[in-house]
Amino acid sequence: MNLNAEKIRFLGDELFAALRSRSTLAPLTSREAGITLDDAYNISLRFLERRTAEGERVIGKKIGVTSKPVQDMLGVHQPDFGFLTDAMAVADGSSVSLSQARLIQPRAEGEIAFVLKKDLKGPGVTEQQVLDATDYVVPCFEIVDSRIQDWKIKIQDTVADNASCGVFVLGKDRVAPRALDLAAVKMQISKNGTHVADGIGAAVQGHPATAVAWLANTLGRFGIPFLAGEVILSGSLAPLLPAVPGDRFEMTLQGIGNASISFEA
Repeated sequence: MNLNAEKIRFLGDELFAALRSRSTLAPLTSREAGITLDDAYNISLRFLERRTAEGERVIGKKIGVTSKPVQDMLGVHQPDFGFLTDAMAVADGSSVSLSQARLIQPRAEGEIAFVLKKDLKGPGVTEQQVLDATDYVVPCFEIVDSRIQDWKIKIQDTVADNASCGVFVLGKDRVAPRALDLAAVKMQISKNGTHVADGIGAAVQGHPATAVAWLANTLGRFGIPFLAGEVILSGSLAPLLPAVPGDRFEMTLQGIGNASISFEA
């Protein structure tokens, strides 16, 4: 790490304040030239500490920026990673208030979520071990959001900002992870009744379980395990879709099921 504990605490607190006030910050990488990925992860832990101190509970983890379309859109060419809390979870079909959810510049992602039945801890976790440890997979809309101005992020910015996570919704359908070839699963998304995006499971590192294994191994390096019952988001299958009040998104994952989410001011 290049940043001292005081600076890490300050930046984590700054991100927390931005979340609570629905404001944005200049990129951390433009202000701290020497910031490392380890620094960013420790800033994210401080950010998370502030949230859990207010009663939020960690219920899962997420990987992001896994597919080439998303990497090209954001200009970030390696995956990010972060934590999910119970305050981020919204029910399938919900209408989410941007102000109440403290969303600033949200974008919708369609993904496959894994719900675990066994603990996993890297390093050395394989795709097959991920499938063995998974109870079921479900359709998921993750609504990513950034506390960084205009999404002008580098990998350190998004990791520090809890992988740019806003809220997420899980569909009601549950499918065994080996019931179909997850790499071949096709996704379709409509926005306000109009088809806007397609995707395929192989878009995330060749196979969604490969992305989940990468996340298990990356967090394992920091001593963080996956726990039974946790939700693991495997990354977007298609480019991110901006969301504004009045928008409704619907997703179909072939062989898995559906999910939907709407937005209001």
